[in-house]
Amino acid sequence: MEYVYAALILHKLKMEVNEANISNIIKATGATVNEAQVKALVSALADVNIEEAIKAAPVAVAAAPAAAAAAAAPAAEAKKEEAPGKSEEQAMEGLASLFG
Repeated sequence: MEYVYAALILHKLKMEVNEANISNIIKATGATVNEAQVKALVSALADVNIEEAIKAAPVAVAAAPAAAAAAAAPAAEAKKEEAPGKSEEQAMEGLASLFG
């Protein structure tokens, strides 16, 4: 996975995604470079438009968390109404005390 991240960093910085650049990023993290993985990644990315792949990825990834959040909202509201005890203001005071 770190090799893919290295390729994304290079793309973001508008640098060439090649074996040397990916190896340099991996080395900079202190990890050992696996040359076979670097070569395989560069070869696999040769025909990939990284910008298009990035644009396509968030649609599928973002849909699941958004659906889960929407489903959790009514449950959180019901729980909030049922729970006696601290008011929202008291809870915020407690939260503020964490930050001094």
